[in-house]
Amino acid sequence: MSTEGFSKTPGWLDWYANPSKPHFTLPQGAVDAHCHVFGPGAQFPYAPQRKYTPCDASKQQLFALRDHLGFARNVIVQATCHGADNRAMVDALLHSGGRARGVATVRREVSEQQLHELHAAGVRGVRFNFLKRLVDFTPRDELLEIAARIAPLGWHVVVYFEAVDLPELWDFFTALPTDVVVDHMGRPDVRQPLEGPQFALFVRLLSEHPRIWTKVSCPERLSVSGPPALNGERAAYRDVVPFARYLVEHFPDRVLWGTDWPHPNLKDHMPDDGLLVDFIPHIARTVELQRKLLVDNPMRLYWPEEA
Repeated sequence: MSTEGFSKTPGWLDWYANPSKPHFTLPQGAVDAHCHVFGPGAQFPYAPQRKYTPCDASKQQLFALRDHLGFARNVIVQATCHGADNRAMVDALLHSGGRARGVATVRREVSEQQLHELHAAGVRGVRFNFLKRLVDFTPRDELLEIAARIAPLGWHVVVYFEAVDLPELWDFFTALPTDVVVDHMGRPDVRQPLEGPQFALFVRLLSEHPRIWTKVSCPERLSVSGPPALNGERAAYRDVVPFARYLVEHFPDRVLWGTDWPHPNLKDHMPDDGLLVDFIPHIARTVELQRKLLVDNPMRLYWPEEA
């Protein structure tokens, strides 16, 4: 797939061009609460300081996937390859017909006017990324300052980190003056037991801090067993199921789900997005839990005026 003048990072896999139709029927009003747009690079250049160059993944392609899978809305998260230049994400919001909200990346120098313009476009959060392989270190005092400035807008903070780093990040996360949404369950090591100390610490974080939410997404990133369905069942990434199911059942009002399309930085396999949707009923086993995960929770966080 084209990068329009940019050289794609070697080994990068293009997104799955012909996803299957899910067997699972999503509840009416379902929200894909974690996805991205990349470029197109000719219109929205990638950041000079980026750690990777993706293939283009446009708003039109994202919205086509939304309709194919059966989602009603998207939450578009700013991609690290665009840095703090939110134009591609904002452009997608403005062309969504009100069916998308955004999570931006901003720096300390962002003006109040710029924050209000982002809000008017549909942004409802900022993302702080702590994966050193993806972004350069940002001082925590700067992040706290940003969090304090977005709190009056009713925005939240999205955080992305590795499970092994949670102990050193705990005090920072719990000091944030906003709701906090943890990407991808804090990336647990699914080779460890569900009852092990690493996942137990994450569960304790959620138990002790009711303003912290989590996305039970990205089994394709966390799985060791991999994508193949077994015995004709569309039940891939089975080793991730116990972790995601535990969070859905114990924190049903603070979980979100998203495709992570177009699945940045994957080099071993590219998931079929239809198969990812069919992962949902294995982690949210009742109609009530499915509705909370896919409709009620994301609407409360991103479209509170309609929830």
